[in-house]
Amino acid sequence: MSPAHRLGVCSWSLQPADPVDLAAKLHALGVDCCQLHLDPLREGRWKLAATRDALRGQGIEVRSGMMGTHGEDYSTLESIRATGGVRPTEHWPTNLAIAKADAALAGEIGLPLVSFHAGFLPHDRRDAERGVMLERLRVIVDVFAERGVAVAFETGQESADTLLQVLADLERPSAGVNFDPANMILYGMGDPHEALMKLAPRVKQIHVKDATRAALAGSWGDEVPAGTGEVDWKRFFDIVEHARLGVDLMIEREAGRNRAGDIATARALVARHVTVGGRA
Repeated sequence: MSPAHRLGVCSWSLQPADPVDLAAKLHALGVDCCQLHLDPLREGRWKLAATRDALRGQGIEVRSGMMGTHGEDYSTLESIRATGGVRPTEHWPTNLAIAKADAALAGEIGLPLVSFHAGFLPHDRRDAERGVMLERLRVIVDVFAERGVAVAFETGQESADTLLQVLADLERPSAGVNFDPANMILYGMGDPHEALMKLAPRVKQIHVKDATRAALAGSWGDEVPAGTGEVDWKRFFDIVEHARLGVDLMIEREAGRNRAGDIATARALVARHVTVGGRA
């Protein structure tokens, strides 16, 4: 049996007004850890000391961070393909500055891991853009590694096979995967269960999120409450257990009008399938 997982919530899912609001919402959900969106701290909207105090006051541990890149447009699949991650050359200086600032924050907080969307990574190794993107990712991985922080690329914007090839070509052991089964469905990038089996050796964290496929190819699928979409959670967690992935499970919910209720439902779903532990 795999070791107990830490179960938390992605901070942005709760749309918190401030650190006190985030801490109160997490406490009300009965979780003791989270993945923290670093943008509010980097941009100065939240103060680090106040954020630490608010979360510690409610017994919440920050287990990982999330980095956003500049200029991302999720309006359509085509817009995010053009603007996501490190792909846009015009945004590279800004995104490198963001990575350096987030790495400094992660180091100060003591985070072991930060996840982000790399951008749509070309499948063909001969594609010149692929080489450019890989070099940018090496730079970012190294920026975080200097602070003792590993990075995890979000799944979904490319197939599992392409992501595995990229990780091999990067030659950076501290780089891995934040596995999000819903993203595989939302982006139409393959079966999430088969993808998890392939990527398991590189998985550093899992997002608990569900979705249904788009009826029309080339358009978005729909994010839905965990347990009501196309992820077969029993099969999914059987793979997690078989691979002995003792990684953190972070519930993410980015749609819907009852996020706290949907997160509570996801928490109960996870508890039915795997052993969940608290802070040691």
